[in-house]
Amino acid sequence: MKTKRPMLKETVGSLYLAFNTPDEDGEFNLTTYEETIKSDVVKNIGTTENAESTTVRASGQDYETVSQNSSIDQAVEVIAFDPGDIAKMRADKIGKYLVKSGSASKRPFFAFGKVKKMIGGAVEYVWYPKCQLIENTDDIATSEDTFSEQNDTLTIRAYAFDKDGNKSVRVNSEMSNFPKGLTEEMFFTKPLTSDDEIEALINKEETPGA
Repeated sequence: MKTKRPMLKETVGSLYLAFNTPDEDGEFNLTTYEETIKSDVVKNIGTTENAESTTVRASGQDYETVSQNSSIDQAVEVIAFDPGDIAKMRADKIGKYLVKSGSASKRPFFAFGKVKKMIGGAVEYVWYPKCQLIENTDDIATSEDTFSEQNDTLTIRAYAFDKDGNKSVRVNSEMSNFPKGLTEEMFFTKPLTSDDEIEALINKEETPGA
């Protein structure tokens, strides 16, 4: 018998965003994103998988249980957030001076990345390539004699980005298939969706000037 001792979670790491560049029809384009944005503002990330399970019965017995994951919601609590980025995520109309919001509009897709760090040095890097901002809080309270944190929460929903219905990609350094030589900076250079892209990044790092 083999006893496993997985590492405990220590902290959440940086937040990463990359806005998607739509195709000529204005639809989501998995192959093109803008430059990745890194932000060290995360207090907490709560993940909820919106899934349903259906039991298929045949010949008077349970034949199989089919599970379907429709989307994944991330409740991201932040201490601050770039106002230009949040306006873009909300599809606000940014004019010469004024920012108009509240009208019916199609919010842009973007990739969302997060980092999970474990006690002992292990890490997990995750990309959600196709996301939209669902809602955000913007609460403010009067100041008191001592400073009190006033945090906001962004609810980000991840959708399937390929024909198989996958909604995220991740690597975990506790797993045997963790790519040797892969760093956080390399993984979040751009939204990744294939092993070939990982290998290309590692080979480029190992061959300076390539």
